[in-house]
Amino acid sequence: MSRSVRVRFAPSPTGPLHIGGVRTALFNYLFAKKQGGTFVLRIEDTDQTRYVPGAEDYIIEALNWLNIPFDEGPGKEGGFGPYRQSERKASYKQYADQLIQAGHAYYAFDTPEALTELRATAEANKETFSYGWANRDGLDNSLNMSDEDLHARLESGIPYVIRFKTPADETLTLQDIIRGEVKVHTSTLDDKVLFKSDGMPTYHLANIVDDHLMEITHVIRGEEWLPSLALHYLLYRSMGWDAPEFAHLPLIMKPVGKGKLSKRDGDKMGFPVFPLQWNPQEGDSSAGYREDGYLPEAVVNMLAFLGWNPGTEQEIFSLEELVEAFDLSRVNKAGAKFDPEKTKWFQTHYIQQRSDAELAAEFGHLLATKNISSRLNMPAIVGALKERITFTEDLWTLGHYFFVTPDSYDTKAAKKAFKEDTPELMKKVVELLNDVDDFTAENTSKAVKTWIQSLELGFGKVVMPLRLSLVGSLQGPDVFDIMEILGKTESVRRVENAIRNMV
Repeated sequence: MSRSVRVRFAPSPTGPLHIGGVRTALFNYLFAKKQGGTFVLRIEDTDQTRYVPGAEDYIIEALNWLNIPFDEGPGKEGGFGPYRQSERKASYKQYADQLIQAGHAYYAFDTPEALTELRATAEANKETFSYGWANRDGLDNSLNMSDEDLHARLESGIPYVIRFKTPADETLTLQDIIRGEVKVHTSTLDDKVLFKSDGMPTYHLANIVDDHLMEITHVIRGEEWLPSLALHYLLYRSMGWDAPEFAHLPLIMKPVGKGKLSKRDGDKMGFPVFPLQWNPQEGDSSAGYREDGYLPEAVVNMLAFLGWNPGTEQEIFSLEELVEAFDLSRVNKAGAKFDPEKTKWFQTHYIQQRSDAELAAEFGHLLATKNISSRLNMPAIVGALKERITFTEDLWTLGHYFFVTPDSYDTKAAKKAFKEDTPELMKKVVELLNDVDDFTAENTSKAVKTWIQSLELGFGKVVMPLRLSLVGSLQGPDVFDIMEILGKTESVRRVENAIRNMV
């Protein structure tokens, strides 16, 4: 009987969550849900020197905002906790000891100063120092001392680390769901530290132990961990455990296509690389997709296409549709180029799918921050502007004139629209508008257009100055829709103001 699928997203709480990490979380979530499995969040905080307060809360808030919450993790116990590695500290040493007893690891007493000197000597000879099969027999470790000497050192409290003893001459044939067969010769590997002198495991040991104890079936992680695949495979083998299946996701590349996407790229080109805004206690804050006005659906849809494709022409996917369509075999090996404009394209689609009432409520909050209150029909304003917006903020940019009466007029537009006879025409428009009882777009349009046709005037000769009077420029939706939203009193007042400016 096959095991139930269990995947994990295991970030380090060292700062804000880069969208590359978010993409990893999303692919883990999609895979788990497609298989009816469990999505686990594990906080890998073994490196306490890099721990940043607030980072864990940020990670959880980001996943919840994107609607890809974890099934098990901090605060959601599932029988495999604790879910912070720092709280599992006591459990790791026994596994390091187990490796030593089986001959797969050893104690190393080399001081930092001695290792620094070895690296400097190698560099002077234009070589690279690597602690491993080629030189470990000549270094200060338990492979080169008697049991009595080792016991004495351990009893005296001399600092040590525990290193993995990499096989000296073996070709490993490994499998990756995305990359297929991966061959690695162990001669290219060094003897990684598994347990540090401060009593904490390194990532390599803790990650293997936790994945085993949490019964993780598939490890879906970024390409940057591919060089660690051989070591992790060897650790599983040395422990006598079945390894999970591995899948290494492609890098997210800069918009120009070369190099990994970084915060600097976002700052330079004006787009976020983090899901939420990050405000550290010290240092620069970083922009976030949420605070920049993006919808979570748009961010998820964008991230899904960074390295994966459904094999069809479909680009717009709900989260449920992504779960149904997702397949790791359709994830690309090559890096995925980030496209800020494509992200905006997704955003435009999703914001325009929102109801006028929903957007009106959000727009109302935005107006409140500008100390503007209004009795105008907000859903009607949204409906008139929605086809041209990408963000809620655009409703203000495109429709501020609904709330602020123009006190000046676009110079170029005024020169085009305001002619010598325009004041008299606009006075007649005021009369027509005052005579409309039911002040709808349909009724005002009929009254004004019938009059224009009766005089055989050009449509623009009247409607251009009318629009300019109402808006202050020649932009905006249908001029009669604008008047219906403004109402008769305000519409007439604005036209009369414009007449005074024309004279």
